Amino acid sequence: MKKIFLSLSLLLASATVAMADNPVKVEQLPEAAQTFLKAHFPDVKVTYANEDNELVKKEYEILLSDGVRVEFDADGNWKDVDCKFGRVPAAIVPAQISDYVSKHYPEIKIIKIERDRRGYEVSLSNGLEIDFDKQFSVVNIDD
Repeated sequence: MKKIFLSLSLLLASATVAMADNPVKVEQLPEAAQTFLKAHFPDVKVTYANEDNELVKKEYEILLSDGVRVEFDADGNWKDVDCKFGRVPAAIVPAQISDYVSKHYPEIKIIKIERDRRGYEVSLSNGLEIDFDKQFSVVNIDD
């Protein structure tokens, strides 16, 4: 019984180490992530860059000096852009989503956008969250 408990403890400890967060320099980010940051946030300094080593994948979390938070997948593709104090750059938002928001909420700005294999979720400055599928159809609006 002691051997089983010890083996499980060692397995858990090594899994915890494998999932540790590692601060990284901007130069250590995937090339796609570096290009994204230069294109969309050229005058903003990276104050924190972190590599998350999950069990089966790697992700990166970036914090900019203006409070913007960006998450990237292992290949450097953006997953989440959170501009709490501003507006998500228009070039990041697909045109269909931008058109929908400006038509239905003309004075409201997109402050966060997330994408995954199912589609997109945007958070608006009025507190609404809108989910879009891959064809950019609205599937849910939540307040």
